[in-house]
Amino acid sequence: MKVALFIPCFIDAFYPKVGIATLELLERLGCEVDYPMQQTCCGQPMANSGCASDAAGTEALFVSNFSDYDYIVGPSASCVHHIREHLTAIEQSPETRRVRRNVWELVEFLHDVLKVQDFPWANFPHKVGLHNSCSALRGIKHASISEVDDVHFSKPMALLNKVNGIDFVMPERPDECCGFGGTFSVTEAPVSAKMGYDKVTDHHNVGAEYIVSADMSCLMHQNGCAKRMGLNMKFIHIAQILNGDSA
Repeated sequence: MKVALFIPCFIDAFYPKVGIATLELLERLGCEVDYPMQQTCCGQPMANSGCASDAAGTEALFVSNFSDYDYIVGPSASCVHHIREHLTAIEQSPETRRVRRNVWELVEFLHDVLKVQDFPWANFPHKVGLHNSCSALRGIKHASISEVDDVHFSKPMALLNKVNGIDFVMPERPDECCGFGGTFSVTEAPVSAKMGYDKVTDHHNVGAEYIVSADMSCLMHQNGCAKRMGLNMKFIHIAQILNGDSA
């Protein structure tokens, strides 16, 4: 299977190991991976801030980079959700609709498309708390949500349960927002920080050594909160655990 790898700009700039882990993991699982070299931002920060004209140019570049692929995979639920549901600053051409239809977030791609049953190379003997971002829960539908009385499921948990040695701990409020929210963390910094403090404290109180998520942006925010609070916690993207990266 041929896959186009989409690496969000903040991962490329600040967390390149997450991009490398995503590439290696897809190749381990038999995918032929292309990386369009001209890719930049998907346009989400500009679109969320109401800067439609700025978002349009970025979105158009994204479409031109990825329009020839049947599968576009990225390790960020918020970016994939933007492409799939909100790539609307540009004309909805056949190419744009094709890109929106063919983009997949990494967890859902592994769970729903590849249907991975085992990660024999992965070992992670640590107590782990899972953080599902708001976009992952309510946009990508990674897992069931507490406000809806329905059958419980969790795609990231189903994948992580196939990793040897992992020990999950459950926070009191597992699907509560961590407060990052992209530009929200800038425009509403005190509220964002308090939500982040609450989130990492919830995980810390149940003994989590690591917080794992499919959204590195949320982990970036929570890591900063934990450091300011003096909490000895670590943060890791799900791609790194599934790829067997050392802790």
